[in-house]
Amino acid sequence: MTGAIRILGIDPGLRRTGWGVIRVEGTRLSCIAHGVIAPSATAALSDRLLAVMSGVEAVIAEHAPDEAAAEETFMAENAMSALKLGHARAAAMLAPARAGLPVAEYAARLVKKSVVGTGAADKTQIAAMIKVLLPGTGAKADAADALAVAICHAHHRGARKLSGAA
Repeated sequence: MTGAIRILGIDPGLRRTGWGVIRVEGTRLSCIAHGVIAPSATAALSDRLLAVMSGVEAVIAEHAPDEAAAEETFMAENAMSALKLGHARAAAMLAPARAGLPVAEYAARLVKKSVVGTGAADKTQIAAMIKVLLPGTGAKADAADALAVAICHAHHRGARKLSGAA
């Protein structure tokens, strides 16, 4: 890699969508920003989805990432919950696609393995490794998961085909 790039990592959720932007230059990673988009739990589903998409659009406008990556949906316990999570994921992925960014997708196990070393890591372990890999970040839970997605993409982007945005 010759120049630095910015990667937006997204951990989609209907209640809390984590996001994190990292800078990658060679093998050096640094955190640009991170946060959580938390739509009102009492809002209509369509309004919550709009809040997720608008929130990701605002992150893109502010931090100008070059590429984006999102965690794939994994939920087998409740079909309705999986469907709603799929809606949130679509809303989160539409924003970078509309901005013309390539968007990659990664399985949760690969994200965890890329950051912690095991695909069975929990949120606490991910947050702890994010503090090690991106010192001074202080990201927790959903934002740490999003940074983990961005780091996974940084490690695998050369071997991964990106789904091109229109």
